[in-house]
Amino acid sequence: MEQRSVFSRVFRVFVYIFLIILAIMSLFPFVTMFVNSTRSTPEIFQRAVSIFPSNFLADNMRIISASRMFDAWTGFQNSLIISTGTTFCAIYFSSLTAFALTAYDWRLRQPFFTFIMAVMMIPGQIVTIGFYTMVWQLGYTNNFLPLILPAIAAPTIVFFMRQYLLATFSMDMVNAARIDGAGEFRIFNQIILPMMKPAIATQAIFIFVGSWNALFLPMILLTRTELFTMPIMVSLLRGDIYRTEFGAVYLGLSMSVLPLFVIYFTLSRYIISGIQLGGVKE
Repeated sequence: MEQRSVFSRVFRVFVYIFLIILAIMSLFPFVTMFVNSTRSTPEIFQRAVSIFPSNFLADNMRIISASRMFDAWTGFQNSLIISTGTTFCAIYFSSLTAFALTAYDWRLRQPFFTFIMAVMMIPGQIVTIGFYTMVWQLGYTNNFLPLILPAIAAPTIVFFMRQYLLATFSMDMVNAARIDGAGEFRIFNQIILPMMKPAIATQAIFIFVGSWNALFLPMILLTRTELFTMPIMVSLLRGDIYRTEFGAVYLGLSMSVLPLFVIYFTLSRYIISGIQLGGVKE
């Protein structure tokens, strides 16, 4: 027993060391990005990786402020509008679809779910040209709606939400609410959505981050400077026409990822609580 106890303690120490190393490796790119935002371009060329900040943060800030293509406040607003709208549409309507596929027994339920799975197999790049042509013909270029409304149809999120409901959903709750006189939308909004908080938090992080970092589609749909998102502004950030000021680019990147940290740390507690609840069996 003593040997087994010693072996268990040693194994636990190795597991902790391994996890600490993984945590350092995960955080290192972000540390490098924040440190490089305080360095000049020659310093970055001389030594691309450093953990010691320099004193060029104010210079990089002046370069950003002088750039006509970079307006941090406008970029934040535009990215926030698009990312928030996309996250809401994807989460709410995908959860609603997953609820319909789980709670209701209708004739075309399985073919409909099979169709959703088939749509997941289609790469998004294939439909880009047709989508842009449709948006242009409707006159909705330089508009946020084409970047937000397509999130209503998110087959991957529907699949995830359906799998979560299959593991946690109880038809007895719905029947009890119906007996009490609740309508279907009230049941969904007041019973099903709160029950799905862990799944919603998990998917909201991925959707928000993906929408915030999106560059290709916003770049081809938005051509007016006042509508540019943060990724577009960072991609166009230049010191002058002859060279790129990499310190200013790193600073722009650092500014663009700060909201992602806020979103993650805000929603992570729901993910942890969901894991804890999932580990309890009746």
